[in-house]
Amino acid sequence: MSSRFEILMLACALSLASTSWGQGFAPTEAEGHVTALDGVRVKLFASEPDVRQAIFVKCDDRGRVWTIQYLQYPNPAGLQRVTVDRWSRTVYDRIPEPPPRGPQGADRITILTDVDGDGRADAAKDFIDGLNLVTGVEFGHGGVYVLQAPYLLFYPDKDRDDVPDGDPEVLLTGFGMEDAQAMANHLTWGPDGWLYGVNGSTTTCRINGLEFQQGCWRYHPLTKEFELFCEGGLNCYGLTFDANGELFYSTNGGPFVHAVQGGYFYKSFGKHGPLHNLFAYHFFPQQECDQAPNPGGPPTGGTIYNRGALPSKLTGAFVAGNFLGHTVSWWNLTPNGSTVRASYGGELINTHDSWSGPTDFCVGPDGSAYVSDFFDQRTAHPDPDANWDRSNGRIYRIEAIDAAPAEPCDVAALSSPQLVELLKSPNRWKVDRARVELATRRDKSVASQLEEFARQSEDAQLALDGLWALNAVGSLDGALAAELVAHPAEYVRFWAIRLLGDRRDLRPSEFDAMQQAAMTEESPRVLAQLAASAKRLPGAQCLAIVDQLLQRSAGVDDPRVPWLIWWAIESKAMSDIPQLLKMCGSDEAWTSAPRSANSLRLLRRWAADGSAAGYEACDQLLATTPADRQDSAYDAIRQGLSERAKGYEEITQGGLYDQQALPGGEETPRQTRQYEQVSGPLYDRLLNLRRMHPDDDSLLEIALRLGDDQAYADLRQKVEASATPLDPQQIALLREFGREDLIPLLLPMVSPATSPQQLEGALALLAGFDSPEITRQLLAAYDVLPTDARRHVREALFARPSSAEEFLLFVDGQRIPTADVALEELRSLALHRSEAIDALVRKHWGNVGPGSSEEKLSTMRRFSNDLRAAAGDPHAGKPLFAKHCGVCHQLHGEGEKIGPDLTAANRQDLAALLGNIVDPSAVIRREYVNHVIITSSGQVVGGILAEQTGAGVTVLTAENKRINIANDEIEEMAEAETSLMPERILEALTPQERRDLFSYLQQP
Repeated sequence: MSSRFEILMLACALSLASTSWGQGFAPTEAEGHVTALDGVRVKLFASEPDVRQAIFVKCDDRGRVWTIQYLQYPNPAGLQRVTVDRWSRTVYDRIPEPPPRGPQGADRITILTDVDGDGRADAAKDFIDGLNLVTGVEFGHGGVYVLQAPYLLFYPDKDRDDVPDGDPEVLLTGFGMEDAQAMANHLTWGPDGWLYGVNGSTTTCRINGLEFQQGCWRYHPLTKEFELFCEGGLNCYGLTFDANGELFYSTNGGPFVHAVQGGYFYKSFGKHGPLHNLFAYHFFPQQECDQAPNPGGPPTGGTIYNRGALPSKLTGAFVAGNFLGHTVSWWNLTPNGSTVRASYGGELINTHDSWSGPTDFCVGPDGSAYVSDFFDQRTAHPDPDANWDRSNGRIYRIEAIDAAPAEPCDVAALSSPQLVELLKSPNRWKVDRARVELATRRDKSVASQLEEFARQSEDAQLALDGLWALNAVGSLDGALAAELVAHPAEYVRFWAIRLLGDRRDLRPSEFDAMQQAAMTEESPRVLAQLAASAKRLPGAQCLAIVDQLLQRSAGVDDPRVPWLIWWAIESKAMSDIPQLLKMCGSDEAWTSAPRSANSLRLLRRWAADGSAAGYEACDQLLATTPADRQDSAYDAIRQGLSERAKGYEEITQGGLYDQQALPGGEETPRQTRQYEQVSGPLYDRLLNLRRMHPDDDSLLEIALRLGDDQAYADLRQKVEASATPLDPQQIALLREFGREDLIPLLLPMVSPATSPQQLEGALALLAGFDSPEITRQLLAAYDVLPTDARRHVREALFARPSSAEEFLLFVDGQRIPTADVALEELRSLALHRSEAIDALVRKHWGNVGPGSSEEKLSTMRRFSNDLRAAAGDPHAGKPLFAKHCGVCHQLHGEGEKIGPDLTAANRQDLAALLGNIVDPSAVIRREYVNHVIITSSGQVVGGILAEQTGAGVTVLTAENKRINIANDEIEEMAEAETSLMPERILEALTPQERRDLFSYLQQP
């Protein structure tokens, strides 16, 4: 749950902690404090010592509850941290070997059994221990699938004795492990026989040549295929399928992502990186949702509750734990075209315990539910090096108030015909487990009955379950699937299309069925899947289906279908240019709004490709463009040409603590792509058009990108003749294409008579040139410019070491006051690594480093989360200030005067306050620079120079002692780069003590 969203929600949720919730109830008390929805009762199913730090619950074929005890969290065993950034993304010294050869961790996969049916666990047994950050478990195919980054493992257990038959098989390698709160997690069987999982936001997976961060992925146990099902969704934990096979996964963007095959979803792009398709041109936003009045935090481990023993209002609802809110809640779902809209339903249970952290929710064989509870005093992102209590954990059972004792079950013990009969059950848990067991057996003797189920139309759910099961046993032939594309039941059609699309190539009869669906289908859900499946097919088949959809504007008003169609088209943009030109270049295509929108995207895509083939395709499509669409067409080409060099932008830091961070020092720059210059017919067409319309700024930009000298001359003329401020587009073009002959035009604008906007634009452009004349004239004009303009002058001069040094020499000569320059501005100067610059900065301002390291920023973030986790007590903070801060600082007249007086400091800026405490050496004002003196007798004295005269110096030490040293006793004296203030003050305090201290510090 690592995100700024979490921090904000945490602050809201825990503001109630001191009044509404108890803290850390013992197992004997916990159940009595839980409140529940009418008609529901809650039982403490298991607790410590049998269960500790539980993050996962799932019921196996025998109805037993499996859980993961996440005891190794947050640091993997046997590895050493090499680097850590402000979001706690950690690089380790090596990739661990898979178990059992790799490091032995503390995690356990534990089986809990209710022997007597009273709703409480009577026996606990570890299936396997010694695991190292394990985050997912699923059963099937004669064993247990286990997710332990970087591996997907399979432990065989054919005799079902709950003891692995041998070492695990490594199925996949490459899941990211940078952050234990964002690992790949929640293995779950899809109705199509694929094993699905999700990945969190701050880990990067690299599997079989595929790189991704957050999103949903899947693996096929028989074909061994792996693919990214959809991308995005922030930090994801938990996934579920509803009775129709629609996939939902929990996210701290809340409450869930309704996934679609091949979809691109929202991300926190600065922190998490961009979409991996540079040409997606769109992403689906967060789910439309009415949030809870006081949700407490992002949902985790959510499940669609299909009909069962709990109150009917929960049927079809999304039910999830609120880790930071100490509750389990539900959301009602209503259709919204091809997706859904969510509205908050209410609390299913509330533990009324601030230690409670519900992490996962699952349904059992009798329709009751189970909730895992991490149960920890600290629900904020923990200090990875802290010692905290791992002795607690809970699992609750939620059942109807009149529930009968649970009956024993063993789905795997049933015969294949009995499993087929079980598909008729209204109990979705039993139906799903029956299908998984059929997939394990691949018993084709039941295929004829399953085919009857799928073909019948009286019971849509049974038809769908029959289709899934037929596919599971390997007996779904293409002819039947093609027939079912026209089935009366919406989701039978949906899944027939999905399963055909997964075959990647269609036989003629199968293709005809898909084509017919493209011509006649009206359901938005089916249309969305049809577009998603088309993307997976060969170009000719894909584009024929898409063309049919576009011809009749199918799904044009749906929030998703039009973009799924574009993503299908884009996947064939370079491989099937002739067919795309035929599809998009007709008169009918340009008169249809959906088709013309995709034609314009194609022009942008082809121009952005930067290849001769792309340019030629642009020219051919332009030749068919009607006059009333040409402006839009040329603008699409302009945009594409501007994007040619843009490669995948690496993950950055999302703006967190940028004021304290090294300026760009630890971020990876955007990769660039090589591209060809425009030539041939497209070059001639664009330049001719530019000459016909010399005042068109879009065509001017295109000509500049073609390298046309006349276009640059015209741009320069615009600058020279302009009586109005340069607009942002002109400034951007001049920055990219400007030459040194602009300097004489721009320098006269550096005048107090120039408008602020024009002056700012001129300074922004001058900053791009390295010229002594620019430095000379900027410094000459500095005194007469307004305050804001002076700041822009400093930005321009500080960009280069030569001009920065000239500015500092003006300060040294008292021609510019030191007070003009904020300490934050000086950080960039340290990056020049110039002894002369550093000496001048130190002389006039003190020691100013380039910024705090990512490791220190990570520490700041951890402390920030602690501070937001609950209220502090300023009365308790006052003695802490006296002990840890007051020995050097004064606040409200109390304390010593060794360091700066904090009374007038900006104490309300939490980031700045944390930065000064965690990294006190980042900025040391001149009067507080620490000096180290070695005397002739060998004594070493450190402290601040309180006084310096011709006779000697007086040093004020950290212990507030004044030591006088005569000049003839000084052997050596130097300025220290580190502050007199120690760095690890906050580490010695408990989280509550930190809150108390800051509560006192931030008092007015």
